[in-house]
Amino acid sequence: MNQTLTSLKERRSVRSFKEEQIAENLLDAVLEAGTYAPTGMNRQSPLMVVVQNKDTLETLRRMNAAILGNPDADPFYGAPTVIIVFADKNVRTYREDDSLVIGNLCNAAHAVGLGSCWIHRAREEFETEEGKALMKEWGIDECYEGIGHCILGYAAVTPEVKPRKDGYIIKIK
Repeated sequence: MNQTLTSLKERRSVRSFKEEQIAENLLDAVLEAGTYAPTGMNRQSPLMVVVQNKDTLETLRRMNAAILGNPDADPFYGAPTVIIVFADKNVRTYREDDSLVIGNLCNAAHAVGLGSCWIHRAREEFETEEGKALMKEWGIDECYEGIGHCILGYAAVTPEVKPRKDGYIIKIK
């Protein structure tokens, strides 16, 4: 079977990571794949912010956990790298475009031997004053909205592939 199709079928969300930071060449490969996600009218409006700084990761973890309603939780599951994907709200397809970017990031991560998971609540994080301050610090315009996080790292546990549900596909011929 085609290697791409096999990779797509085997990729799973990872929720347990080793502490070791990922290799720079693997990160660059994953990020490049994100830039090749389809976007409406090829506007390429999404932005990706890569966070590996431990203090910033802790700030994001705390903000996300508060929105989750469990301040002691680690919504990033110990991942050493978090990629936040932002969307330009002035682009009609901004949510769809950014969703495709995150999908590409997750699939590319698997293809290069990394674990990943899409984590929500980025919108709520960056609607807060603290989140807006981070965006300003990073040079991101207020017209951008946080869409999601792609957490990356070396998987400590590889999830099992579960069977697909019956009736997933309906064909009209």
